Amino acid sequence: MLQATKKAPNPTDKHVGARVRMRRMMLSMSQEKLGDALGLTFQQVQKYEKGANRIGASRMQQIAQILQVPVEFFFEGAPAAVTVGGAAAPADAGAVSHTFVSDFLATQDGITIARNYPLIASTKARRAIVDMIVALALQED
Repeated sequence: MLQATKKAPNPTDKHVGARVRMRRMMLSMSQEKLGDALGLTFQQVQKYEKGANRIGASRMQQIAQILQVPVEFFFEGAPAAVTVGGAAAPADAGAVSHTFVSDFLATQDGITIARNYPLIASTKARRAIVDMIVALALQED
């Protein structure tokens, strides 16, 4: 008997899901609360956020309304689309990938830092925090 191999999520579906998660977390909304608003279980929301399940157009519009963003928000920084002929869409060679920002803001720590950092009044204190983060990142274990 043949075993079905699990298909990896489509990169665009994964990106859109990560953006849903990021926005949901920015609003301090639980997966359960978003699921309730959509008439879904939190497990279904999890599948959307991981890109395991593709979000249909009408559902995406509903999510955008609940999360108070335009639908385009979910596609910002998405992987390049593939044309009908199979060639990748031209990429701007000078463009900086913002995936790392999305990945960072899709974590609870990222949201907490982004929410509170601007509230630090002291410029010296903010600079010291940045310097500390850089130093820690360069440390070898």
